[in-house]
Amino acid sequence: MAKRLLEFRDATALVGIGYTPFSKDSGVSTLTLACRAVMSALDDAGLTPDDVDGIATHRVGDSAAPSLVGPALGIDAPTWHLDQFGGGSVSHAIVGQAALAVAAGIADVVVCYRAINARSEFRMGTAPNPSPETQYLAPYGYGAPVQQFAMYARTHMLKYGTKAEDFGRVAIRQRAYAASNPRALMREPITMDDYLASRPIAEPLRLLDCCLETDGACAVVVTTAERARDLRRPPVLVSGAAWGGGDSFLAPGEPTVTAAAALAPRLYGMAGVGPTDIDVAELYDCFTYSVIVQLEDYGFCAKGEGGPFAASGEGPPVNTHGGFLSEGYVHGLNHVAEAVSQLRGDAGERQVAGAEVALSTAQPGHILPATSALILRRG
Repeated sequence: MAKRLLEFRDATALVGIGYTPFSKDSGVSTLTLACRAVMSALDDAGLTPDDVDGIATHRVGDSAAPSLVGPALGIDAPTWHLDQFGGGSVSHAIVGQAALAVAAGIADVVVCYRAINARSEFRMGTAPNPSPETQYLAPYGYGAPVQQFAMYARTHMLKYGTKAEDFGRVAIRQRAYAASNPRALMREPITMDDYLASRPIAEPLRLLDCCLETDGACAVVVTTAERARDLRRPPVLVSGAAWGGGDSFLAPGEPTVTAAAALAPRLYGMAGVGPTDIDVAELYDCFTYSVIVQLEDYGFCAKGEGGPFAASGEGPPVNTHGGFLSEGYVHGLNHVAEAVSQLRGDAGERQVAGAEVALSTAQPGHILPATSALILRRG
C-alpha cells in the first residue's frame, strides 16, 4: 500500500481553473454555466476541448451532467467520466478520482466542474432528500442543513464553552479576505456588532454564520505532472487525495467529531506532511461552525479548542477568497480553485506569501456520512 501511495503522490497536477461570475440570478441554465466554467479553465491551462478525454462532476438537485457538457463542448468519446451523486461532501472526491484516473493512464486530461443555480432555481432544502432518515425528521420540520448544523454548533458550545463571538470571528476574517476578491458577492467589511446584530436563522446560527446561496460554476483541469510542465500556468501537484465515509448524523457517537477526524491521518500520510506543514487552508464553510470543527479534526488544534483557536487567528490563513460565507457557494470546487491560485502565486492582494502546501476540504461529514479532501503542493 505504501508503495502505491508514493507512486500516486505528485504524479498529477491541477493546471487550469475557471469560473463564471457569481450572482443571485445567472439568467442562464446550469448547462451554460458548466460550459462557460470549463472553457475558462481550459483557456487558463492553454488547452482546448480537443485535449480533454475525461469529465467529472458531482450533483444534488440542480446539475449539468457530463453526458450533456461533453457534446455541448465537442468533447468526443471521453475515455473516462464521473457523475457522482452527492453534495459538498464529495466535492473534493471528484478531483481525487480524476487524479487517480490520470495517474492510472485511463485519461490524460480531465476537467472537473460544478454548476448550480442555487439562488434563482434550486435552493438547498427545497427538494426531497433520498436518505431514509428523512422520514424521522420531517414530522418535526427538521431537515434543512442550517438546522442540522445548528444542533452541532450548540452541542460544541455546551460541551466546550465555544462562544458566539468565536463563530463571529470566522465570518469577520473571511469577509476581510473577500474585500480583496473581485469575484466575491459580499465585499463590505463587517464588525462584531454587525455579526451579533444579524438575525437568527436556526439558533445559535445567525445570518452571517451561513454560506451564500449562489448561481455560478467553477472548474479545474487535471493532467499528468509531466504534461503540466509544458502548459501555460505553473503546475500545482496533487500530493494527497482522500475520501471516505463515516457515521450518519443520526447515528450514535460523539456529535462534535466529524468524518474528517478519521480521514485526516490517511490524507496526511498519503501526502507525507502534517498540519504544521500547511501554509494555507481552504476549509469547507457552509457555516462558521464547520470551520471551527475542522480546525480540530484536521489537527490544527485540540478537540474543543477550535473556537478560541479560530478567534485568535493562529494557524494557517483560512479561506483566503472569503469562502462560501462571502465569495459564493459553488458546492466545494471554488475552494480547490483558490488553493491552486494561492500555490501559483497569482491570488493578488490576498496572496499568502511563500505558500507551498495547501489543504482544501469538503463538507466534513455531518449531513452526508462522508467527506473528502486534497493536499496540494506548488510544482
